[in-house]
Amino acid sequence: MPSTRPLIPAFALSAALLLAGCSEGSDQPDSPSGSTQQAAAPDKDAKDTKNSTDSKDSKDENRKDEGVEPAAQAYVDAVADEDLEGLVDAFHSDAQLTDVGRKFNGHEEIRDWARNEVIGGKLTVLKDTPQSNGTTLLVRFAPGGTGGFEANYEFQVRDGRIAKLDLQYA
Repeated sequence: MPSTRPLIPAFALSAALLLAGCSEGSDQPDSPSGSTQQAAAPDKDAKDTKNSTDSKDSKDENRKDEGVEPAAQAYVDAVADEDLEGLVDAFHSDAQLTDVGRKFNGHEEIRDWARNEVIGGKLTVLKDTPQSNGTTLLVRFAPGGTGGFEANYEFQVRDGRIAKLDLQYA
């Protein structure tokens, strides 16, 4: 067995060198939070070097869905941009919105609802199912940008604006 004994230290040395190579050049402390920050930093730096169009596109992956009905896409874009007035403008002035049974009518009520419950959240489109008068989006909505739930957003569109929007848990 003396011939296998040198293999164990060689294996241990190889593993140690491999691990040392993974952290080479790191300015972050060796801690779980440090390694998380290190992993996040390259993505942030990469976004900073892109032009403004690329940054806007990468801000919200939903903008890749060019086939989404334009009024529904205006809603999705307004949430991504945290644009309260843009969101309200996507609706007709007499629009009706139902959020899991709670009803909101017209721009003022929709504005108050969106200010309190939507703006600042993250909306991700998972599926688009076009309808004759609008579309139904399966989405993941994360209030405050984290966590979240899946929901069906059924948009009814009239003259290029949202006439009715029904939000239901998926």
